[in-house]
Amino acid sequence: MSPIRIAIVGFGKIARDQHVPAIAATDGVSLAAVASRNASLPDVPHFATIEQLLRDGTPIDAVALCTPPQVRRSQAAAALEAGKHVMLEKPPGASVAELDPLIAQAAHAGRTLFATWHSRFAPAVEPARRWLASRRISSVTINWKEDVRVWHPGQGWIWEPGGLGVFDPGINALSILTRILPQPLFVTAAELSFPANREAPIAAQLSMTDAAGLPITAEFDFRQTGPQSWDILIETDGGPLKLSGGGARLIAGGEVLVDAEAEEYRGLYRRFVELTATGTSDVDLTPLRLVADAFMLGRRRIVAAFEE
Repeated sequence: MSPIRIAIVGFGKIARDQHVPAIAATDGVSLAAVASRNASLPDVPHFATIEQLLRDGTPIDAVALCTPPQVRRSQAAAALEAGKHVMLEKPPGASVAELDPLIAQAAHAGRTLFATWHSRFAPAVEPARRWLASRRISSVTINWKEDVRVWHPGQGWIWEPGGLGVFDPGINALSILTRILPQPLFVTAAELSFPANREAPIAAQLSMTDAAGLPITAEFDFRQTGPQSWDILIETDGGPLKLSGGGARLIAGGEVLVDAEAEEYRGLYRRFVELTATGTSDVDLTPLRLVADAFMLGRRRIVAAFEE
């Protein structure tokens, strides 16, 4: 079977650092083109826009959309209309409702639409889910704090409506949590801190629960300096479980169960190859719905202006 010829659309930091090496390391997929106004890759066909790629470009089977979420809906629709499979970077869109027509379009075309949550493919996530399955959970605490200047330098779109602000990394924690906990979650309260000169939050505090009343708190912050925090602590009747390093390390019941290098994007592309073999879609909007609910329920607090 020939490899899936994939074009990366939007060639920023995440595409260079994660998508390119993951494609190179994954059987069944090959990098066929790049579409970007401002960046290219040596020896790979380059096009300025997805429209130019689809109209005049080298033959491809699929696109990986790594552009800001505010523009992905129209790009995904164009790719599906052209008969291509589509991989969506996280978050899959700038709103929840815009994804439903894409799901229907992909089903009608018999093409794959894959809304990726790369943190679910971190090495400790599935072991954590299995460990929790037989235990009673009493509380959950999330601390997801990083330095925006280190991880999102010059990315002005993240501060615009639809860019999600601190929820861009925070949604990674929510994607893990909704995978490893046994019951659906919902937001009960939120406080969102908006810089005086920005349209998206720089920090957020969430209270969540499930149908059984499980207490869940989450703190997201873009102002962390020094050591970065991507941790989930879960208290259970079998002792505490801690996921750290964004899901790379697992300590449960006092024992280190996983401590591995994260190769999340290889897992994403292996899953994409599986899905495209049958034209099946995988679009879980649960993490995005939680973020949308946080915006709906959140109290807005204005804090100091943020400058790069």
